[in-house]
Amino acid sequence: MSGAAKILVVGPLGVGKTTLIGTVSEIEPLSTEASMTQAGVRVDPEVDSGKRTTTVALDFGRLTIDGDLVLYLFGTPGQQRFLPAWQDLAKGALGALALVDSRDLAASFDALGNLEDLDLPFAVAVNVFPSGPRYDADDIRTALDLLPDTPLVTCDARDRTSSIRALIALVRHLIHVATESA
Repeated sequence: MSGAAKILVVGPLGVGKTTLIGTVSEIEPLSTEASMTQAGVRVDPEVDSGKRTTTVALDFGRLTIDGDLVLYLFGTPGQQRFLPAWQDLAKGALGALALVDSRDLAASFDALGNLEDLDLPFAVAVNVFPSGPRYDADDIRTALDLLPDTPLVTCDARDRTSSIRALIALVRHLIHVATESA
């Protein structure tokens, strides 16, 4: 496969979207991180106490796979209050990698629901946190109510190889979806 593809990287606040894009991007990633404020505490979900910034518009990076497929990666803000920006970013996207956190699977429901509402094909990657519990794939699939053909992988957003494997799982799924509908 050659060409270019717009890919979203979605998930709840603090799941590792900015980290994943920064880890895999072959260019200096664009990040719109801003300091978290006391005002946001009232409307945003509680996250790891070490988190001091949040994406307020998008993250952007680029990754070339096998020399001729360029993925343009767009990371979405994690808070539901940024849904209008999220929907704008989804325009023209071929698919999405949904990052989830095993420490709080329910936090991913909004992002997965948004993808379903947009009818956007996606793969799910469980970002492995050192303090997070480990579940088997069937339990995660059940907890997230994933369809049987939705790819489910684990990754470490801090590890380039692991993150690229998650993106490749998504690309394979997108190829499968495209050939099934042809």
